[in-house]
Amino acid sequence: MDPTVALHLGVDRSSPVPLYFQLAQQLEAAIERGALTPGSLLGNEIDLAGRLGLSRPTVRQAIQSLVDKGLLVRRRGVGTQVVHSQVKRPLELSSLYDDLEAAGQRPQTRVLRNVVEPASAETAAALGVAEGSDVHLVERLRLAHGEPMAHLRNRIPAGLLPLDTERLEATGLYRLMRAAGITLHSARQSVGARAAGAEEAGLLAEAEGAPLLTMERTTFDDTGRAVEFGSHIYRASRYSFEFQLLVRP
Repeated sequence: MDPTVALHLGVDRSSPVPLYFQLAQQLEAAIERGALTPGSLLGNEIDLAGRLGLSRPTVRQAIQSLVDKGLLVRRRGVGTQVVHSQVKRPLELSSLYDDLEAAGQRPQTRVLRNVVEPASAETAAALGVAEGSDVHLVERLRLAHGEPMAHLRNRIPAGLLPLDTERLEATGLYRLMRAAGITLHSARQSVGARAAGAEEAGLLAEAEGAPLLTMERTTFDDTGRAVEFGSHIYRASRYSFEFQLLVRP
């Protein structure tokens, strides 16, 4: 059964907003709130157009706009399928793993590297350790519904907690820290953007030059000790950061 039948879709013909955009907004909202779940197959464009009294090109334009956003995908021989909603991450001290779970995105982790290495000058300054001293590097690819979302590099003071690959692929880093008795308290973070290089594009299933979000974060525990220095990149087509801004009294 076409899942859009239960959505009570409609358009306002007196509105200056284009009809295709009205339909696209309603479908996007249904994806965001989970009424259209990942993997759902949309019905025939002709049937949807007939139910709404719209032309087929209008419906096709609405669907194509969501394909362009990465929310829908057209599969030959299958039809138009919901991929997933974009993850909107609040800027607070939370992990990507927890945020994906909260968004119903079924996070998965692929560990690319899990090694001890000498601290660079940048890492040493962030973690408050001597340059050249041992730090633990964990490099991971974070996926949702089997699709790459982010490339994560985290450096942790050596000996802070057990970091075996099996556990890192089963859950999030912050959960492992909390399980080890580390109380996360605060972080210093910067967010930016850049174009994807060839290697990054390959890892994240994006075209070379596609926009990426970047984040660097140093996290501190409740004693003021730096426990993590992270350098992450995210697919801008799948991910965004949300800010809450307050007027200073």
